[in-house]
Amino acid sequence: MSALTLQFPPVLNLSDEQFEQLATANQDLRLELTAKGELIIMPPTGGETGDRNFELAGQLWYWNRQTRLGKAFDSSTGFRLPKGGTRSPDVSWVRMERWNDLSQEQRKKFLPLCPDFVAELVSESDELEDAQQKMQEYLENGLRLGWLIIPKLEQVEVYRPSPAVEVLQSPTSLSGEEVLPGFVLDLQPILFV
Repeated sequence: MSALTLQFPPVLNLSDEQFEQLATANQDLRLELTAKGELIIMPPTGGETGDRNFELAGQLWYWNRQTRLGKAFDSSTGFRLPKGGTRSPDVSWVRMERWNDLSQEQRKKFLPLCPDFVAELVSESDELEDAQQKMQEYLENGLRLGWLIIPKLEQVEVYRPSPAVEVLQSPTSLSGEEVLPGFVLDLQPILFV
């Protein structure tokens, strides 16, 4: 089952507060709001995707636990992007300086910023074009590094602010570059299962 996108007429655009209330009232649903005001309802993942997401999050968590350079987040964390929309990446990370700039109240709600790093894992039910548009949306809002992992194609798309998207075929690992210094993601248990 793929994600369901609901489009509202302009008079029914949800404010940030209304979307947060809707998401809070429907905690069993995974909801996102695009900058265009489209409400996206995403189904739960299958077992293989859940395992891959857990592996991805676990590797980032372990690196972050060792370095303490920032805060790492799972797919249940919402980010209110600067140019509109509220998104929930599969895995994300924010530099500690940016986290420390947030008030205690801001930390309790959808975070009002774009992560420095995101990784999205394309599941069997996802539309690749939708995932690519989501990555572009992150870039437009200040993303410094993003990975779109596509197991079905054994492919990874690397997103950075300046050059074009880099497509890697069957990589065994990914470097966190200067954004996640010293982090190397082992793709064997994620891409080649």
